[in-house]
Amino acid sequence: MGEEKQVSIAILGAGGVGRCFLQQCSWILPQYPNVSLVFLSRSNRSLRVPTWDHMLSLDTWEKDLAASSDPALSPQELLDWFGTTENESILVDNTSSQDIAAFYPKFLADKITVVTPNKKAFSSDLDLWKKIVGSAYPYDPDGGFLYHEASVGAGLPIISTLKDLLETGDEVQKIEGVFSGTMSFLFNNFAPVEGKGGKWSDEVSKAKDAGYTEPDPRDDLNGVDVARKLVILARMVGLETESTSAFPVQSLIPTELKNCTSGDEFLEKLPAFDDEMEKVKTKAGEKGKVVRFVGSIDVARKAVEVGVKEFDKGHAIAGLKGSDNIISFYTKRYGSNPLIVQGAGAGGEVTAMGVSADLIKAIKDVHGWKKVG
Repeated sequence: MGEEKQVSIAILGAGGVGRCFLQQCSWILPQYPNVSLVFLSRSNRSLRVPTWDHMLSLDTWEKDLAASSDPALSPQELLDWFGTTENESILVDNTSSQDIAAFYPKFLADKITVVTPNKKAFSSDLDLWKKIVGSAYPYDPDGGFLYHEASVGAGLPIISTLKDLLETGDEVQKIEGVFSGTMSFLFNNFAPVEGKGGKWSDEVSKAKDAGYTEPDPRDDLNGVDVARKLVILARMVGLETESTSAFPVQSLIPTELKNCTSGDEFLEKLPAFDDEMEKVKTKAGEKGKVVRFVGSIDVARKAVEVGVKEFDKGHAIAGLKGSDNIISFYTKRYGSNPLIVQGAGAGGEVTAMGVSADLIKAIKDVHGWKKVG
């Protein structure tokens, strides 16, 4: 074997998922002595090595970044800086920035591998998605590698499972499941298989207090997060889904509360609309069923849908616990018994695990790895 290649890693985003990811990197990267962290940034500042033979400390990064007076680099500035090294380069984007996502094709075209959980890159403009995929290996033999497992299932192997099915020649007929840990927690408590469940507004408040919702719960209840994940999977199976507005997405925000000025105001006024959700639950209960918030892709019909659906109490989707996600792949090969992926689909640690696993694959794929032990 020839000399091992040096691999330089730049990480964008150091809060939330980014923080958890950096903690995991402190365990992962020492196993790869030819891999170095060379750049780290958050929205308003950055930290980088003075020369390419240096590396940033994973033990003191938080203190070092806080003390840095260097501003964050624009995507073009980062691309130009990467151009000053002959090392293999990996960009880990832990942000949800549309501007950075729009630059992925240029990074990839410059042989920079991209690892990201950023859903916007793969669910917004269809032309951007085509450019991103078309700029990555193997579609462009000279492009960088692309990994985005965590853009759909956090730490669950949704993207890789679908890729395996497609690349081994299976025919995916339908994908259905609970794609939101927030919605799973809400409906599992609001409409449990056993027992009456709580009032809708109470369950939304409990979910927020437990950290399962965004600061403004409307950002979960509008269904857009689930819709973004469905767009990504739909495109992977060959549907030219333009955007989240190209198919029905049920919002659970009462029309009268859409213009509330804050999440707190929304929660304060939500109890007045409990009866609407109670009727939905009761109607399903009278048939011996429960309601769940699901997304589905019918490949043959080219139909994508997101919303509340009734399920028999014995159905796998009905029996979820806590904030688990569950995704069922109905394929020609698997017949009437779908391939099911289930587990925690939200949270900083599990999302970071999905990014970390992608990083390890990326390190190996750029042929720069030499694992210790």
